[in-house]
Amino acid sequence: MHYDLPHAVSWESGDLYLLNQTLLPLQTQIEKMTKAEDVWQAIYNLKVRGAPAIGVAAAYGICVAMKPFLELALPAFVLEMNRQADYLDSARPTAVNLKWALDRMLNLVKYVVEQGTVTHTAQLYAYMVDQAQKIHKEDIQLCQRIGQHGHKLIQSGMGVLTHCNAGSLATTGIGTATAPMYVAYQQNIPFRVYADETRPLLQGSRLTSWELQQSGIDVTLITDNMAATLMSQGIIDLVIVGSDRVAANGDIANKIGTLSVAINAHYFGIPFYVAFPSTTVDLDTATGKDIVIEERESKEVTQIGNQVTAPEGIQVRNPAFDVTPAHLITGFITEQGILKPPFSHALQQLIKNPRGKPSRLGSPPRCEAGYLLE
Repeated sequence: MHYDLPHAVSWESGDLYLLNQTLLPLQTQIEKMTKAEDVWQAIYNLKVRGAPAIGVAAAYGICVAMKPFLELALPAFVLEMNRQADYLDSARPTAVNLKWALDRMLNLVKYVVEQGTVTHTAQLYAYMVDQAQKIHKEDIQLCQRIGQHGHKLIQSGMGVLTHCNAGSLATTGIGTATAPMYVAYQQNIPFRVYADETRPLLQGSRLTSWELQQSGIDVTLITDNMAATLMSQGIIDLVIVGSDRVAANGDIANKIGTLSVAINAHYFGIPFYVAFPSTTVDLDTATGKDIVIEERESKEVTQIGNQVTAPEGIQVRNPAFDVTPAHLITGFITEQGILKPPFSHALQQLIKNPRGKPSRLGSPPRCEAGYLLE
C-alpha cells in the first residue's frame, strides 16, 4: 500500500507506545505506556481496540506491568505477574485475544521457570519481551494470509459492505475484514467499499472510512440504517466483517449492529463472511450464548463527542457487541483458508494445537500462527 498510517501498537527501545484512536481522524497522538494502569485505561477507553491489536498490546502490556518488579525473586515475580495479568484481563471481557495473549505470556513464564532455564528475573523478562515481539510479528503475518485467501471473494465491480473497524487500526497488520480489500486493491481489482458508520462510537466513520480513503480504496460512508436499503437496490454484493470472539459452534461476537447486517444479508441472499485469525477462536466457549457481552457507559449513547443528544436521565442500554449465529454466516476467512459449514468441525481443524502449549526450549520458544510449536 502506498500510504503510511500510524501503527496501533509499537515497541521501541523497550517501551510500549499506543495510538490514541479516540482522537482519530482529527488528531494523531501516540502515547507512551509507563505502567499497568496506562495499558488498562488504554484498552478500556478504546485508545487501542480491535481483538488482534488488544492481544498484542496486552502481551507488551504485561511486560510494562512487570518492569518495576525485576528485583523480586523468581517465585514472587511469577505470583505478581499472575496478579497483573488478572488486572489487565479485566479491562474488557468480550474480545478473546486479550486473555489469549496474557495466558500465552503466563504459560511461557511458567514453563521457563519450571525448566530451570533462567536464574533471575532479568533473564525471564528478556524471554517475555521476545515472546511479545513474536506475538506482534505473527499478527502481521496472520493478517497478510487472511488477505491472500479472502481477496478471491472480491470480484470486479463488486460493492463490499463492512461494519465497524476490522482494519489496520484494529490489528498490527493490514486488518482482518479489510485484509482481502487491501490485497484486491493491490491487484488492481476495481470494487467499492461501503462502510457502516457504526454507532455509538463511530468506528466505521472515524476509522474505517479514514484508513481506506488514505489507502486510495474507493470507499463510501453510510449510516448503519442505510445498509438494508443499499442491499435491496443491488448495490451490495458481499459483506465482510471481523470478530472479537468465535465460539466452538461458529457463533461470533462482533461490534453491536453486526447481527442486523447478517440478518439483512441473509434476507437479500448476499454472502456474509467473517474474517479473523485463529487466535480469535475460543473452543472453550460452546456457543454465542456463553459469550460475555460488555455493557458500556450510557454517555456513549446519549452524546456524540461533547454534544448531548438525549434527554437528561433517560434510561440507556449500551452493549458493545452482539452475537451473530453460525447459520447466518456464509464462511470464515482465516489465515489457513476459507472455512465453510459445518463450522464446529472446521474450527476444530483450524485449532490443531492446544492454546499456549510450550515448545521445547533452547532459545526463546518459536511460534507460528499464534501457537507455540512443539
